[in-house]
Amino acid sequence: MARRTFLAQLAGLPFLALGPKAQQSKKPLKIMMKGAWGPDDPTRASFPFLHGLALAEAGHEVQIYLLSDATSLMRKSMVDTIFPVAWPPLSETLEKVVAKHIPIFSCGACSRARDVTEADLSQWGAKFGSPPIFVSLVEWADRIIVE
Repeated sequence: MARRTFLAQLAGLPFLALGPKAQQSKKPLKIMMKGAWGPDDPTRASFPFLHGLALAEAGHEVQIYLLSDATSLMRKSMVDTIFPVAWPPLSETLEKVVAKHIPIFSCGACSRARDVTEADLSQWGAKFGSPPIFVSLVEWADRIIVE
């Protein structure tokens, strides 16, 4: 009897729910994706875009903020060389992110240090970020995912 009660309680947990309930979201969240991985790890570098896209497709509002080596991903020549393991090329994912109008910010200081220009950003509809923009995204977000 105790085992059945325990199993019934487990089935009621959200991460174990089966069927339509598992697919329903409580409310749309505002999610900031923060990425710092660059071309030295193509899979990790792609995660803010892949997961941000998945969250946006699930109905959440997403904004992406790139720092450090991730800012180099704003150069088309770099994007075309990123092939994550078991995922589509970053170029395909980034096109979908842009089509979904997910805002992308690339740290200005980090970008300049990696020769990322305004022209590089504009092809993705991205903008240079700054400490005040970073703070505003943190304050805006219900959740921050660091990848």
